[in-house]
Amino acid sequence: MKLPGCQHIVVNKCHFSPLSSDVYEEVKLRIRAEKGNDSSSWSEVYSFIPFDEAQIGPPKVHLEAEDKTITIHISPPGTVDNVMWSLDVSAFRYSLVMWKNSSDVEERIETVHPGDKIYKLSPETTYCLKVRAKLHLYNKNGSYSPVSCINTTAENKLPPPENLEISADNENYILKWDYAYVNATFQVQWFHGFLKIIHGTNLHKWQQIPNCEHIKTTYCIFPRKRLSKGIYYLRVQASNGNSTSFWSEEKKLNTGIYIVIPPPVISMKSINDSLRVYVNAEEGSVKQPYPLIYEIIFWENSSNVERKFLKERNDFTIDNLQPLTVYCVKGRAHFVGGQLNKSSIFSNTVCEKTKTGNSYKIWVIAGICIAGVFILFTMYVMKTLLRCFNYVFFPSLKPPSNIDKYLSEQPLKNLLLLTSEEQIERCFIIENTNTNTIMKETNQIDEDHKKYNSQTSQDSGNYSNEDENSGSKTSEELLQLETESSEMNS
Repeated sequence: MKLPGCQHIVVNKCHFSPLSSDVYEEVKLRIRAEKGNDSSSWSEVYSFIPFDEAQIGPPKVHLEAEDKTITIHISPPGTVDNVMWSLDVSAFRYSLVMWKNSSDVEERIETVHPGDKIYKLSPETTYCLKVRAKLHLYNKNGSYSPVSCINTTAENKLPPPENLEISADNENYILKWDYAYVNATFQVQWFHGFLKIIHGTNLHKWQQIPNCEHIKTTYCIFPRKRLSKGIYYLRVQASNGNSTSFWSEEKKLNTGIYIVIPPPVISMKSINDSLRVYVNAEEGSVKQPYPLIYEIIFWENSSNVERKFLKERNDFTIDNLQPLTVYCVKGRAHFVGGQLNKSSIFSNTVCEKTKTGNSYKIWVIAGICIAGVFILFTMYVMKTLLRCFNYVFFPSLKPPSNIDKYLSEQPLKNLLLLTSEEQIERCFIIENTNTNTIMKETNQIDEDHKKYNSQTSQDSGNYSNEDENSGSKTSEELLQLETESSEMNS
C-alpha cells in the first residue's frame, strides 16, 4: 500500500505517522524513483519497528511567575492524536536547565515534575530555561524544548512562611515553620505525591488539613492515621487581614521516614526448662503497617553475660535452660526497608524463673540408676571378699569339688570311709557226725573274717576290737554246742 505523506516528494526525506496503533508491529518499506512516465525498479525492502526507531520530541513548556517563584507547566512530547507515546505518558521524567538571562552560568536541575515550582529566586529578574523528556525504561532521551524566559514579579508585601520541618510522635505528625510577622494566621494543605507524575494539571487536588485552618500558631498537629502509607506534599500560607502571602515552598512527607516505632511489651511463661516469650504492641498504640524485626537480649539474672538474637515472629521459645533459674529479657523493634532503618527504644525488663523441667527428671533418673549400679557392684565386691576371707580362715570340711567328683563311685567310698558293722548270718546244725565239720567250717569262716578285717583296717588306717570280740564270742558258742552234743551221745 502507498505510504500517506510520502508520495511524489522531491526531497530525500519523508515524515509519516505510524500506519497502525500497534507501534511494536514490524513495518516494511521500499522506494523507487520516478521521472515523468519513467520509473526505476524498487529498492531492497527495509523493515523496522516504529517504537525502536522513534525519537522523543521536545515537550511543551509554559511558565508562570509569582513573587520569587516560577511555576513550570509541562506537556509530554507528541500530540493528542499521536499514538507513539500514548502508553508512556506517565513514564516520562523531565530534566531542566535554567539560567539568568543576564548570565551564561547554567543551573541544571535533573528531575522536575509538571507543576513544580522553582523557589528562592530574585524578584524582578528574567530567568530562562529549557526542558527535555526521558524514558528511563527504554533508555531514550528526547530533545530539549525551545528556550522559555519569564520575569519574576516584585516581592509581595506579605512573605510566605519558610523553613518547614516535619516531625512525628507515636500518634501525630507535627509540621513547624518560621514566620517573622506577628498577628498572622495560617492554613495548611496537603497533596498526594503520585499526582505529580500524572499528565495534566492537578492544582485543584490540594486538600485542607482539618484543625490546621486559620490557626495563629506556627505549627500544626494532625493525626498520623489521616495519611496512609505513601508520599505527600505539604504547604503553608499566611494571612494578615486582607493580605495573603503566596504559598510556601512545598515540603515532602514520606510516611515511611517519619514512622515512630513504640517499644514492645514483653511477657514470659515458664514451660518446664524453657521460656515462652510473647512480644506485643504497646496498648493503645497505632498498628504499624510495616513488618517488624525484634531484637531480644536475654541473660541469666545472676550473670552479666548477655545473649542477643533477632526474631521475626512475636512469639518464640528459648529452650535448654537451667531448671529453677531466673532469666531476664528485654527487647526492641526494628523496621528495615529500602533506605529506612528505624528502631524503638528498649522495653521494660521482664524476669521469670524456670521450672524443674524434663531434663531435671532425666538427671534424677540417671542418678538413681547410677546409684543402683554402684550398690550392686559394691555388694558383689563385698561378697567376693567375704568368700575369700572364709576360704582362708574358715575352710570347709567337705572335700574340694575336683576331688569329690572322683568319690562319687560307691566302691571307692567304701574303701576310704568307715564301714558299718557287717551282718553275719548265724547257722546252727545239730548232728554228731557233722560236729567236727561244722566247727572246722566255722573256724575257717572266723579266720577269713579276721583276715578281711585286718586288711580293711590296714587300708583305712582305722582299728577296731569289734571283730576279735565277735570271734571269741563265736568260739564260746561253738564250745557250748560241742559240750551239749557230747552229753546227748552219752
